[in-house]
Amino acid sequence: MRTAPLSPVKVAVQIGFVVVIVAALLFGIAGTFDWPQAWWFVATFTIAMTISFAYLQRVNPEIIAVRQGVGEGTKQWDKPLLLGMLVALVAIAPVAALDIGRWDGTSLPIPAAVLGLVLFVGGFALTAWAQGVNRHFEPTVRIQSDRDHKVVDTGPYAHIRHPGYIAAAGLSVGMALALGSALALLPAAAAVALLALRTILEDRMLRNELPGYADYANRVRFRWLPSIW
Repeated sequence: MRTAPLSPVKVAVQIGFVVVIVAALLFGIAGTFDWPQAWWFVATFTIAMTISFAYLQRVNPEIIAVRQGVGEGTKQWDKPLLLGMLVALVAIAPVAALDIGRWDGTSLPIPAAVLGLVLFVGGFALTAWAQGVNRHFEPTVRIQSDRDHKVVDTGPYAHIRHPGYIAAAGLSVGMALALGSALALLPAAAAVALLALRTILEDRMLRNELPGYADYANRVRFRWLPSIW
């Protein structure tokens, strides 16, 4: 499958739509615009998404198309896991908005928000890098026999086997910290736990069903963090 890059106007519309939804979700639920951390987050999110989109349109436009749906042969166990992860990720913003805007609860200090933005940007960058080199970076877990599924061992995959999952974990925790909400760390932690479980199950499936993956796993020993796991 070869996909032509989208027009700049269509890209701008898509990015603008997502940014408006995120901003409305945050400030609408919080009931106030007096939330500096949320403004920083929205600005950072907009910039990161724009750069990521432009990068992928240049190096791997196909990945944008294949990530729009669920491929045939998706593992049954992955569907509830994916739903749970999405719910946990989406819950971070409204929980933070309620915590900070409505309940005036567990506001974190500014250094925590800065750390959160660093984690968020790092997660976005790692995700884009992984998607740029891996044409099989689909949203669901399956053996992509219809797309000549092969082991990818370049880019971040030369160092860890599942860079997309550690990136998503960083994004989740980073978002909660960036928004200044300790309470939002609860859905973020749930997302990280589900990401870890999905990593274990997907890694096991790839070892058993994807030719060459077992040898790759022997060469690249760690799933998320070198020398740790």
